[in-house]
Order: sequence, then C-alpha cells, then structure tokens
Amino acid sequence: MLLERLGIEVPVVQAGMGGGLSRHELAVAVSEAGGLGTIAVNGAASISRELAAARALTGRPLAVNVLLPFARRDWFAAAAEADVVVTFWGRPRRRHPGTWLHQCGSVAEARSAQAAGADAVIVQGVEAGGHVRGALAALELLERVRSALPAGYPLLVAGGIAEREDVVQALEAGASAAVAGTRFLLSAESRAHPEYRQRLLGAQDTILTELFGASWPAPHRVVANAATERWLGRDLRGPLLNRVINRLLAPGARYTPAALQARMITAQRPSGRVLTPAAPTDDGPRTLLDAGPLYAGETVARISDIKPAADLLRALAP
Repeated sequence: MLLERLGIEVPVVQAGMGGGLSRHELAVAVSEAGGLGTIAVNGAASISRELAAARALTGRPLAVNVLLPFARRDWFAAAAEADVVVTFWGRPRRRHPGTWLHQCGSVAEARSAQAAGADAVIVQGVEAGGHVRGALAALELLERVRSALPAGYPLLVAGGIAEREDVVQALEAGASAAVAGTRFLLSAESRAHPEYRQRLLGAQDTILTELFGASWPAPHRVVANAATERWLGRDLRGPLLNRVINRLLAPGARYTPAALQARMITAQRPSGRVLTPAAPTDDGPRTLLDAGPLYAGETVARISDIKPAADLLRALAP
C-alpha cells in the first residue's frame, strides 16, 4: 500500500496550505506524529529552504505542495527532494520519478491523473477550504471516482475532515487516507496570522467566491471580512468587472517578479478591485486580514480551539 511504502503510520495528511501558511514547523509536527506533513511555499528557493529546515528536524516522510498556475520548472526540481510531491490546479503530468499525487475535483480529472502516472489522487469535495476544485460533496465524489478507476488504486479524500469520525467515515468509504486543512490551519504550528486564526474560531459560515482571484481566477472558500462585505452581493462569485480583471491577470501569474507580487499584496485594500489570493500569514501584511482571503472549509463551524499539531493528529487517528 502507498502509506506503508512511504512509512506513514496514521492515514491522515496535512493539506498543503499555500503561500506560506504551512511551512516546515507544521509539516514536521504532523510527520513526527505519524501522519504526512506538507510544505506549501512559493518559489524554488523557498521550497528548498523549508525542506532543508524540515529535514534537520525529522527523518519522517514529508510532502511538498506545488500550485501549477504559478510553478516554474525549478520549483519541481526543488520539490522532488521531498518524499511526496502534490500538484494542484492544472493538467496532471509527471515531472519527476518519485511519489506523485494530484488533487482532483472531478472524475474526468482523476482519470487523467491516473493515466498520467499519478501514484494516487486526492479527491477534493466542495466543502473544502482554500481553492476548491470539486463541485460535489467529498464522499459523493469519492464514490464516483472509485467506480471509475481501477480497483485498489489509492484515493485520498479532502474536504469535511475535522474529527476522528470524519476520518473513519472516509476510510470506510474507500479512501486510503484523509486530508485535513482547516483543522491544521488552526494549530499552534500554523503560520497563519494570529488574528486570522481567531476570526476562524468565531466563524460559523463560509463563502464560496471568486473575489480573491487576481492571477488565479478560481473558486475559493473563505470566511467573511471587510472585502467580502464590500464586494459580494447576490452573486457570491464577485462583481463581473473584478472577475474579468482576475482572468486578464492570470496568464502572467508564473512570470510576475516576486518584488512586484509583494508590492501588489502590500498595496491590497478591501476597496480595491485587484484582490490577490495571498492569505494573512504571521509575517505578512496585517492589512490582508480585511483585504485578503480568510481561507477556511465548512468544518470551521466545528472547530473551537487551537492545539499543537501532534495533538490534533492523535485526535484524528482512527
């Protein structure tokens, strides 16, 4: 089995929460507790730096998440040093000989990933936080993908995972492992801004929108803040002009210099029409708390505390 081959003891994977929300501290804590921790940062240098920091702290398996709309060739070379590379949001294609997982939101995409040689696919349900590929509930999509792919092909499921019962239900439905994001975002080792975490603890509802789509025009699930209150009316996707701007900026996403990206993020305000996908990290601009996306899955309504990631992993273990 995939998990046994990798040396993963607990069938729980920490989702790669991009833009620096999940760095080596969180990945190490999850992997040391027996799960699979995931580093998710942008740029080859950052990937190499975070992976080296993690290797200095653990000999356990580690994953690196690569966002295809932004990735350049050197990202994959850096990520290949991890035990697992997870790709998301783009045409599935093997780029290195090691273990590769692709996150999918449809049966067609899962078939494409399996045909391209993915060692497993992550089936993402619509209830997931962050950027949402799926349009069906996670377990419903899991059943459809299971029926479409060869028997025994490893499937992981993302969306709706916050408690042990969720993991058990996923495994009973045929998943090899469960992928949790929001639960680990609300961990002591998460690099989310402290106020971001506090706002999630007080949230009961989420919004599936396209508002924060500059350079990446894709649906994403967030909790409300000043930007959503400013722009979202009947159409939760966001104003048409904002979405047009998002699409126009998309072709240059992977080629935009880092310095220019940083200036755009720093200048971001709730009233602006150019709203990037950058989430508020503990070392980023505080303005993103109201001008950026507060990513969270529907499970946020069931989470009321912040704990060390190792404790959360043990609580999730079936």
